[in-house]
Amino acid sequence: MKALVWHGKEDIRCDDVSDPEIEHPRDAIIRVTSCAICGSDLHLFHNFIPAMEPGDIMGHEMMGEVLEVGSEASGALKKGDRIVVPFTINCGQCEQCRRGNFSVCERTNRNKEMADKVFGHATAGLFGYTHLTGGYPGGQAEYLRVPFADKTHIKVPDSLTDEQVLFLGDIFPTGWQAAAQCDIEPTDTVVVWGCGPVGQMTIRSAVLLGARQVVAIDCIPERLSMAEAGGAITINFDEESVVERLNELTNGKGPEKCIDAVGMESHVSMGQPDTLLDRAKQVVMLESDRPHVLREMIYVCRPAGIISVPGVYSGLVDKIPMGMAMNKGLSFRMGQTHVRRWTDDLLRRIEEGQIDPSFVITHTVGLEEGPEMYKVFRDKQDSCIKVVLKP
Repeated sequence: MKALVWHGKEDIRCDDVSDPEIEHPRDAIIRVTSCAICGSDLHLFHNFIPAMEPGDIMGHEMMGEVLEVGSEASGALKKGDRIVVPFTINCGQCEQCRRGNFSVCERTNRNKEMADKVFGHATAGLFGYTHLTGGYPGGQAEYLRVPFADKTHIKVPDSLTDEQVLFLGDIFPTGWQAAAQCDIEPTDTVVVWGCGPVGQMTIRSAVLLGARQVVAIDCIPERLSMAEAGGAITINFDEESVVERLNELTNGKGPEKCIDAVGMESHVSMGQPDTLLDRAKQVVMLESDRPHVLREMIYVCRPAGIISVPGVYSGLVDKIPMGMAMNKGLSFRMGQTHVRRWTDDLLRRIEEGQIDPSFVITHTVGLEEGPEMYKVFRDKQDSCIKVVLKP
């Protein structure tokens, strides 16, 4: 089969690789009908997250048609079912899965011991996302083996297109969780740093959850335009002061809820003067991530507010003003997405027409064009916000 394969830093190729096979009775094999390039794939593209190996298949946002089902998954799936595959692999049986904390499933990360040492604590197994998250082949391919398939799937109806439901596997529930863990009230101002695909889903989720006003911060005109179309007040930090504008919008009190949809790999300043210093520290391994968005959120968030972090962080950050956060009484909520916790409700909202997640797609190309689209997506060329690949 054809697949997008990691060969080293900024070296993704469309290669011929072996077709997947059933390896365990709970497995299923799907023919991938649509997959996508995610912002977190760029962390692997730039080799910022360790434990990728040449030959690893990329991708954790995919869906398709079930072709084969293992004997222990046959009660939940059958040949011909159309499913979206969550990026978090969950067993459905451990204590964390029973509590709905699927992104910290205790059984699916087969390299848990190594991940505990590197990350401090292992996540669940993730598709296409380094050997620290299990080393599972990803879904930017013609076919995919889905482990724990009886639990790791979302059945979708034929009445909805791939484009409407594909993002149930990652960015839609990620944006929703980011907003939901803010406990949004009708009087709240919710501010989202970063208007990439996750930021866009976060904005619309905050609107659906009833925030009084949603503010979106970025510097890319196309992203800001999309955010405004979704109901956000926009701030272009290249053109105005983030702090001054937020004070204006909140009568000097600051926003109640702040969401970091940027994460570790910010290549431009989101308003903090020490970003160049952070980049230098990252180069010489004094810190692994750039935390200027986290700092700014702590500075501006209203006392007793909530800071929500869907953006990916991988290791250590420096000079976070924890004293200010503590004295302000801020709550921090973060983590990989508990995808299956949210998807029944989100699928219903799509079916009812409350939201059509396909709005975020700007490019649809064949799988063989994937390596070039990684660069287009990274460099934000051709007004690129979200790329869908068709194997």
